[in-house]
Amino acid sequence: MKNSIRNLRSARGWSQAVLGEKLDVSRQTVNALETERYDPSLPLAFKIAKLFGKPIEEIFEGEE
Repeated sequence: MKNSIRNLRSARGWSQAVLGEKLDVSRQTVNALETERYDPSLPLAFKIAKLFGKPIEEIFEGEE
C-alpha cells in the first residue's frame, strides 16, 4: 500500500527509531511500512494518522 510516512517523518526530523517509539513498534516495522513491504493493521493506521494529525486517506493510498 502506497503511503507518505517517510515524507511525514522526515519533515519532522524524526528517525525511523523515533517514529517507532512514538507508535510502539520497531524501527524495522517503520522501515517495512515506508518501503511498502508491510500494510499496517487498522489500529496502527489510525495511530499513525492521529500522530501526524492527518486523515488516513491522506497518508495511505489503497490499490484501485
